[in-house]
Amino acid sequence: MLTAQQALDHLLSHAVPVSESEKVPMQAALGRVLAENVNSLVDVPPLDNTSMDGYAVRCVDTATPGKTLRIAQRIPAGSMGTELEPGTAARIFTGAPVPPGADAVVMQEDCTLESQADHVTINIAPSLGQWIRRRGEDLSAGRTALIAGTFLRPQELGVAASAGLTHLNVKRRVKVAAFFTGDELALPGEPLKPGGIYNSNRDTLLACLKSLGCDATDLGIVPDRLDATREALRKASKDHDLIITSGGVSVGEEDHIKPAVTAEGRLDLWQIAIKPGKPLAFGAVRKSSEAKDGEAWFIGLPGNPVSSFVTFLLFVRPFILKLQGRDVKPVPTYLMRADFDWLKADRRNEFLRVKINDQGGLDLFPNQSSGVLTSASWGDGLVDCPPNQPIKAGDIVKYIPFNALLK
Repeated sequence: MLTAQQALDHLLSHAVPVSESEKVPMQAALGRVLAENVNSLVDVPPLDNTSMDGYAVRCVDTATPGKTLRIAQRIPAGSMGTELEPGTAARIFTGAPVPPGADAVVMQEDCTLESQADHVTINIAPSLGQWIRRRGEDLSAGRTALIAGTFLRPQELGVAASAGLTHLNVKRRVKVAAFFTGDELALPGEPLKPGGIYNSNRDTLLACLKSLGCDATDLGIVPDRLDATREALRKASKDHDLIITSGGVSVGEEDHIKPAVTAEGRLDLWQIAIKPGKPLAFGAVRKSSEAKDGEAWFIGLPGNPVSSFVTFLLFVRPFILKLQGRDVKPVPTYLMRADFDWLKADRRNEFLRVKINDQGGLDLFPNQSSGVLTSASWGDGLVDCPPNQPIKAGDIVKYIPFNALLK
């Protein structure tokens, strides 16, 4: 069996970022991937300005504490002051440009306004440049503000706006089709036949795809027949970069993914040394002759809901990130204390559903079956447990938070 890292390395070695891009308004760029570097159109800030309410002064006039100065001008944000005369101060408010001649700002808490309100006593000796934000200290005109491949969050949109941009050139969304195999499956709201179950993988996986910014297409439940599976693959390959399925990747008589993908393209069927989620299929499906690109990638996930969810996080997510042109970084792990015993160590790399408790340790969901999806809802992350390694309460383990795997 392949290790998780071997399987991931193989997947990533094949993923090629999409090349097409489009220019969109700023507020349509959230959750997209930047296609080109963004350079600032202006200096940010455009002028030296104050970061505090207080008084703009000349350090030479306030070299010793207790100096009293005449207030010669008042400068609110959005207005410009005049040259500061020697021996005077300017009342100034946060964000306002520092007047020429001033070289420090003293915050109002360190000043005493005299009774006539036209003089102020500076109770400290300010340092040169105190509380002054310099022109261009955040960004200078022409400097790169954001680099290509950046996933655009609210803060990146703020940076682009401060740089004077109204539109951004972003990668087109990765197009992913998903379908689900199994005659036992029904959609919520439909009556369950004997032996039937509701399809939880559909909503879980489609939500995961959308959380990554994909253009996700739901092709529904496909009957357990070879002809139906082949037809679904042909349909899915037409306008998509990636096809994802859940179920049908084992080797039973009703598992048609392997022969269907082999007939419509090419397939590697792996067993990965992880639990949950041992079976994983990877390959490609040919597109029709008139299609622009030759193949759509294919990843077949296990049918058990926790196995499907975990393998999506570990393998499909980084594959999609690379298709999007994003930087694929190692899964973040944190060393934390286990407040549980897990003594039945498996020969495979296990991913246990856990939750951080009020004492700063990790609690274990009592039922770690691959069919118990409530373990993933109850938990806030996974413990990455190496093969053949039991865990005792008090041991330090590797914790992977779900929010790091779903962003």
